[in-house]
Amino acid sequence: MVQVDPRPQTGDTVTSVGTSGSDTRGKGLSGNSVGLLGSAVIGISTVAPVYCLTSTLGPTVGEVGVQMPAVFLAGFLPMLLVAFAYRELNKAVPDCGTSFTWTVKAFGPKVGWMCGWGLVIATIIVLSNLAGVATSFFYLLLGELTGSRAVADLDGNRAAHVLTCLAFIAVATAISYRGMTATKGVQYTLVGLQLAVLAVFVALAVVKAQSGDFAGSLHFSWTWLDPFAVRSFSAFTAGLSLSIFMFWGWDTCLTVNEETAGSDRTPGRAALLAMVVLIGSYLLTAVAAQMFSGVGHRGPGLGNPDTADNVFAALADPVMGTVLGVLLFVAVLASAAASLQTTFIPVARTVLAMSTYEALPASFARIHPRFRSPGRATVAAGTATGVFYAVMSFLSENVLIDTIYALGLMICFDYSITAFACAWFFRRELRNSARDLLFKGVFPVLGGLLLASVFLKTLIDMWNPAYGSGSSVLGVGSVFVIGVGLLLLGAVLMLVMRRRSPAFFRGEVLTRATPALVVEE
Repeated sequence: MVQVDPRPQTGDTVTSVGTSGSDTRGKGLSGNSVGLLGSAVIGISTVAPVYCLTSTLGPTVGEVGVQMPAVFLAGFLPMLLVAFAYRELNKAVPDCGTSFTWTVKAFGPKVGWMCGWGLVIATIIVLSNLAGVATSFFYLLLGELTGSRAVADLDGNRAAHVLTCLAFIAVATAISYRGMTATKGVQYTLVGLQLAVLAVFVALAVVKAQSGDFAGSLHFSWTWLDPFAVRSFSAFTAGLSLSIFMFWGWDTCLTVNEETAGSDRTPGRAALLAMVVLIGSYLLTAVAAQMFSGVGHRGPGLGNPDTADNVFAALADPVMGTVLGVLLFVAVLASAAASLQTTFIPVARTVLAMSTYEALPASFARIHPRFRSPGRATVAAGTATGVFYAVMSFLSENVLIDTIYALGLMICFDYSITAFACAWFFRRELRNSARDLLFKGVFPVLGGLLLASVFLKTLIDMWNPAYGSGSSVLGVGSVFVIGVGLLLLGAVLMLVMRRRSPAFFRGEVLTRATPALVVEE
């Protein structure tokens, strides 16, 4: 077995990891810098629960009415099943490339490369969207604090908005560049603030709903948790697509596995812990908001289309009052800013892994000698995000909106392939025990099938020009063109890299053979 220097020099990224039968490689990241709680906090932060809630409560009610909590539960199910797949794969191959590395081993270099590409491009889209949201709430909060409408309206100034966006991206890139120690310290504060404010919101909303002072308030009913009560299958799938988006990012727990104490087990446990916290906060907030506001289409009703894109802005004062209401704006800003910073983690480490295994140029595999972080990959991700958002903002606001709508396609693509990879990777072990059959085979396949179904349904819906902003290209919905176009762009880049790195695509660097489980020596 090869002995590895735990402190490689800058640029050293190709030493073999001491695992039995595995050809994965050490990358020089700072090991043992994250524990169970820190890993779970990073996963929660990447999802951005407060931001997801304020932007998704309204649209989900618009699709399924009072069955919103049931749809949140339905969206949680495939993500939970896929989380089991990630946990089992991480036990066997704790590699920061996660989906990329695992799918290469299961299905070969081409499928693995496309899976890695799907994660990278989806993350860049999310980063640009989070920067835009952080900017909007930054000016909204300043307007609330100063009482100045002119300050709040600065968000509508395109030049001011884009420049502020770029500043947020630069700060988030700088924090991520400094490694996991800096990241952890920021995230404990921001995630703690989010969950505390949500707890206050839930408590006040329930108390005020039961007071009977608000005409639209509803009494809680267990039927809200029945997914079969949704009025139509089309409405259910639309709500389900929104719900799945609300859980995207929990797998960041796994991308820091090489920096986590107990890298083969802790990240999987952290992912499940993060999922439990997320579904708990989503259900409690959904029920409390629905009890207080109802699902009407006027005033504070959750079905009001005028407030659907930012429910908390409409409910801050009625639920929490003028003083505490400002905290809700702060929580949304903190949520977007925290997620902006942690979302750099998966894209930088996926690029690092792809570069280490020669699927991308070797320059991206360089590790900062002091911070022990993938510095060049992080800066590249920040630069790509800033350029993407600036170009799209000045090119067409509709194109930017449709790009965000296409994100669901990337999410389902990446998660479903990884889930199927788990079952195939462990195919020889499924008869070992009932546990292996369920957690390595049945659960991952079910999760993959559910997400693949959403992928196909979304693909069909995207063809319609009415999907998204309503724009079209030669009669085809622009969301479809963008979503499929980005995947095809990945295929083109893969062909380019195939000429530059033939060894990887011949399966000589990261083999398809299933390795033995990781053992301690």
